[in-house]
Amino acid sequence: MSKKPIIGITGAYVKHNDYMEGVYVHHDYHKSVAVNGGIPIILPYINPEIALETLELCDGIILSGGEDVDPELYDQDPHQELGPTTPERDLAEIAMAKYALDNNIPLLAICRGVQILNVALGGTLIQDIPSQVPASIQHAQKIDRSLDTHWVSIAKDSKLFDIISSERVRVNSLHHQAIGQVSSELRVVAQSSDGIVEAVEYIHPTTFTLGVQWHPESMASTNTKMNQMFTEFIKSCSKVTV
Repeated sequence: MSKKPIIGITGAYVKHNDYMEGVYVHHDYHKSVAVNGGIPIILPYINPEIALETLELCDGIILSGGEDVDPELYDQDPHQELGPTTPERDLAEIAMAKYALDNNIPLLAICRGVQILNVALGGTLIQDIPSQVPASIQHAQKIDRSLDTHWVSIAKDSKLFDIISSERVRVNSLHHQAIGQVSSELRVVAQSSDGIVEAVEYIHPTTFTLGVQWHPESMASTNTKMNQMFTEFIKSCSKVTV
């Protein structure tokens, strides 16, 4: 019989006050996984070794959004507009991304997640789009995260196009960092009108591996194209037992 795949979602850091702080994941991730037939679990960052042990529990991995990535990891000094970073999370997620690729574990990297994927494979980041990209559009939207805010163009010969069935799509946008120099192991399959990388795919795919800069989990409940990304991801994570 079939069993529901277990999907590990990496956790961000949040501090409510001096007595309440820790791992946090927006509920849209949980809901998008569950409605498409997966069982979501939250993966706390502790260290790379324990992070890899947690992957033994998972049939698929979502690298979620959150803090900025420490520029030391791609050999740059911090920009004036660099936001808070969590180096422990960076190292744990880099280890997880590499392990997933090496062991054919389905991987969906979202927002910060696609940035971590690029850094894990030797790429760099734009630390602050507004000050570093001339004539950039608004990527940190000022409306509800469930609403779309700009267009993205998608390569027709891509897995993403196969999933969405469209060369252009409207997306939400909640970031001020983005992929800079693209890793030689990734292929750009979507961009915004100002040239910002919006989606990448692994050039050696043996299973589902996709990174997107927007937040499909927050549009999935009302947008069939966004939900289809989770449908296909969960399907790739499904296993059959006797």
